[in-house]
Amino acid sequence: MPTFSIFGNSRSTYFLIQSEYFHRMKQPATDNLAAQERRAAVSLAMIYAFRMLGLFMILPVFALYAEHLPGATPFLMGLALGIYGLTQALLQIPFGMWSDRIGRKPVILIGLLLFAAGSLIAGSAHSIEGIIVGRAIQGAGAIAAALMALAADLSREEHRTKMMAMIGASIGASFALSMVLGPLVNDWIGISGIFYSTAGLALIGIAILYLLVPDPIKSHFHRDTEVEGQSLRAVLSNTQLLRLDAGIFTLHFVLMCVFLVLPLELHNVMGLDVDKHWQIYLPVFVLSLIIMVPFIIIAESKQAMKAVFNIAIVALIFATLLFLSSQTLWVVVAALILFFTGFNLLEASLPSLIAKTAPATQKGTAMGMYSSSQFFGAFAGGTVGGYAHQTWGIPGVYATALVALCFWLLLALTMKKPAYLSTYLLNVSDVSIEQLLAVEGVVEASLIEDENESGQVAYLKVKKHILDEEKLLSLAGSN
Repeated sequence: MPTFSIFGNSRSTYFLIQSEYFHRMKQPATDNLAAQERRAAVSLAMIYAFRMLGLFMILPVFALYAEHLPGATPFLMGLALGIYGLTQALLQIPFGMWSDRIGRKPVILIGLLLFAAGSLIAGSAHSIEGIIVGRAIQGAGAIAAALMALAADLSREEHRTKMMAMIGASIGASFALSMVLGPLVNDWIGISGIFYSTAGLALIGIAILYLLVPDPIKSHFHRDTEVEGQSLRAVLSNTQLLRLDAGIFTLHFVLMCVFLVLPLELHNVMGLDVDKHWQIYLPVFVLSLIIMVPFIIIAESKQAMKAVFNIAIVALIFATLLFLSSQTLWVVVAALILFFTGFNLLEASLPSLIAKTAPATQKGTAMGMYSSSQFFGAFAGGTVGGYAHQTWGIPGVYATALVALCFWLLLALTMKKPAYLSTYLLNVSDVSIEQLLAVEGVVEASLIEDENESGQVAYLKVKKHILDEEKLLSLAGSN
């Protein structure tokens, strides 16, 4: 999910969690621990949401503000918008690994302080260069991997689904809210005020971290949620996973391209004041989500995920063509509805496809690479889109996005049909891989030594609809 992905701010986290189930035995299910898990989920979701709001409230208004800054060019405006993605992509995995060594909360504290410092720098900047520096420092507070590792520390695997779903829902809601709040807050306190309020949200996040988030009894590495160095080569050589990484790269490349010029088009061409842009975004988001839901149901229930996936890319292509030819506000609104319907479908599908495609023991690493690709896509979209705007104008930006989407469609058409498998974790001892594979519904099995308890953890890929769960649990219960 969290996508955010799970490892780095991904609105996708919620949809990933919907298709993945984690089970672990030999841990007492007490009401007190369940209450702690709920407390952890709510408080971590708040930290995620505040950070998302801070990053994306400027997206629908920045282009109109930045064009009046001294020294601003379309390329530098794109760089300012996307630079956070570069520092986020470079640092999120190191921050996650660092949190394994010195603890989750110290790393999260440092990340939130960096995020606040970058926000203050951007808010007080009087030049485009100052905002670029501030946004880069914002992205350097790459705490998503550490936050997710802390969530894993504070949850049992059999309850982690619910915890991650709460966090993922907050990420998705905060992105949608940021698109509506951005124009409103800009009208009240200006874009500098947006940056300053973002710094305030980061400080509130620190208070939540130390006052509300429980302290884990023990922090340890989670193969299902963290990057493992030994698995990197295998993940990076998996062509199906690389197709999905290219997909999330392209999706956020196109998102940044569109919002580099869409606010300008709404204001300068359509004559819509920036403080009224939220009146476009709010109904567009609501309608696109309503349209998306039946496709998600069809993709899962009819095992038609590849078809729905390709349809969503085609929807983005048609939306971009409408942007290119738009002459009226209603055409832009229709393009936005089509665009966000496709965007939301792909945000839902991509992390689920990663989880289905990656081996169970490499899922954390695969999601880490996926998340990094997302942030690199945001950076590339800002810089390349900014160059296209400076060189060819607004139509050039949309044309650039269109070329990227057509290339992605070719990659998607050659993608293998995904296996409809779920991940299943189980504590075992004195059980062989052959015994696990003999259970009906188990397709893939690996045994890894448990660092924290005696015995091993079985990492399984299963067909849930035919899984003989009673037999599988008996293998754990008999040890």
